[in-house]
Amino acid sequence: MAKKKSFLDLINKQRSKKKKEKFSGSFLDYLSLIQDNPAIIKLSHKRLYETILISGMETIDTDADNYRDIFNGEKIRLYDYFSKEFFGMESVINKLMRYLKSAAFKGEESRQVLLLMGPVGAGKSALVDSVKRALELADNYYYLDGCPIREEPLHLLPRSLRSDFSEILDVHIEGDLCPICRHKLMNDYNGEYEKFPVKENSFSQRGRRGIAVVPPMDANSQDVSVLIGTEDISKLDLYPEDDPRVLSLNGAFNVGNRGIVEFVEVFKNEIEFLHTMLTATQEKRVPSPGKNDMIYFDGVILSHCNESEWNRFKSEHTNEAILDRVLKIEVPYVLELDQEQKIYEKIIKRSDFRGAHIAPHTLKVASMFSVMSRLQQSKKCDLLTKLKIYNGESIIEKGRVKKVDIRDLKDEAKREGMSGISTRFIMKSLDAALSDSENNMITPINVVDSLITQVKEQIIDEDAKTRYLEILQKTIREEYLKILETEIAKAFISAYEEQAQSLFDSYLDNAECYTTKTKIKNKITREQSEPDEKFMRSIEEMIGVVGSSRDGFRSDVTAYMFSKLRKGETVNYRSYDPLKEAVEGYLINSVKDIARIVTRSRSRDDDQKKKYSDMVQTLIDEYNYNEHSAEEILIYASNNLWRDS
Repeated sequence: MAKKKSFLDLINKQRSKKKKEKFSGSFLDYLSLIQDNPAIIKLSHKRLYETILISGMETIDTDADNYRDIFNGEKIRLYDYFSKEFFGMESVINKLMRYLKSAAFKGEESRQVLLLMGPVGAGKSALVDSVKRALELADNYYYLDGCPIREEPLHLLPRSLRSDFSEILDVHIEGDLCPICRHKLMNDYNGEYEKFPVKENSFSQRGRRGIAVVPPMDANSQDVSVLIGTEDISKLDLYPEDDPRVLSLNGAFNVGNRGIVEFVEVFKNEIEFLHTMLTATQEKRVPSPGKNDMIYFDGVILSHCNESEWNRFKSEHTNEAILDRVLKIEVPYVLELDQEQKIYEKIIKRSDFRGAHIAPHTLKVASMFSVMSRLQQSKKCDLLTKLKIYNGESIIEKGRVKKVDIRDLKDEAKREGMSGISTRFIMKSLDAALSDSENNMITPINVVDSLITQVKEQIIDEDAKTRYLEILQKTIREEYLKILETEIAKAFISAYEEQAQSLFDSYLDNAECYTTKTKIKNKITREQSEPDEKFMRSIEEMIGVVGSSRDGFRSDVTAYMFSKLRKGETVNYRSYDPLKEAVEGYLINSVKDIARIVTRSRSRDDDQKKKYSDMVQTLIDEYNYNEHSAEEILIYASNNLWRDS
């Protein structure tokens, strides 16, 4: 009973909220509204652009970090409206917003169909759905009461007076009355347009107000009436064929007037079905059913398709007229590892996965596979290195950051991201891994097994299948073992961070004295001694710095660190990637022998049992494993790491 009462309280509370009363008045009242606020007059592209923009926007400094390379030197803006939904699609969203901005200023784009073209599962439909939801957040609009296309009331004004009203109201007046409203004006209001009633309403896809969707149809079922409406046959006995009262303007272009018309998988339709686009774009008019005049249309036309359909459509020279009215934006798969991982994290948060335990690195391993499947081989670096470079990571080679220009890599692979493993494929593999798990958890180990199974069963192309299996069974397996080895060693070392920082400080002190040819002073005894050459070499060897390259490395480290200190920046063992890798390698190497005993020993003594137990607890407390996943990865490590022991 208490629960029922709380339900009723919620219902009553919602109903008691005072809602803003919607405008209802004459056209004369509407003119007064415009005079007070001319900004309420907006064409569809401008309304949509401003609605998205109002959520917030910031410009990325492409001169900072590696943004310039990642985005090919483009000026990139991040739009808050899309930021929580879309990852790795900054360039696509920028092109979309550039289109809307140009169209808002009545550029040529306002007379173009926007086409999102890309592989399956790249996010085309999701992006269009997000844009449609944005329109539902837009300010209410005003329309002529009883108008089936909810047209702009200013269409009532005769052309002879429009320039005068435009000057008084400070607005541009565009468009003509639809046949139904024209008939109503002349017959119900005797041409006195100032008396015509005007109402206010919101955009709604479910309510079919300003948002229309056209699904693909086969040649037998498609009918242009889906786009422009029909004649009401029941009224043809009462009125002549050219009487507006026989019109039923319920087509997609009628419903989407002043808003959005979406064409789903647009090129699955026959070309004849798409001819209405020609006049809707360039002339801003669509045919009316029967024998009435053409009807003014103001709307954003969005469409999407796959690359194969686009290639087939554009190969037909008879389609040139429509192609000339299409602005294509390619929507490739995401190629940045971190961004790809965010996509799966977002999907999982909204699914029943939330109750399952997802072990560390699980989604990273899955993301590595999906991204690597989309990358093309390069002569400049291997696939794993390319993955890391695209992700903005530093590649260390012989103590230096390896310089590989992202733009060079992208220039040699123009179609990169237009093929490969889709997000849906990865999610199905995660589903399968969870279904097969006995402990309601997924780990990198069973996800890789699941991906291998899915590739063998689902991928038809034999060359692609072979390449994908090699990525999973060799490249990703080896990379995960490196990650696992580091993590287990870190879990084994007590106070890992403090030890790493201590090694870093000691190396930096020795390297500075070596570079400046001074002696190092013991902080406790105050005694002076030569820099510890053996210690420095033991660190440097971890990243392949040997021989004559040592002097250069030590100078680079010292100069880099003091440069940061002069700028007032914090310096720690993570500050310089090559030295960080060397320090971590030294620490991990120093405990390998002990870690081998702990992970591989079948009969542990009390001391080993305690160390093993402490390591498992560290994995749980600090690395977000649970008991089952920690045990699983340790067993996997004991069977696959340090086999030479």
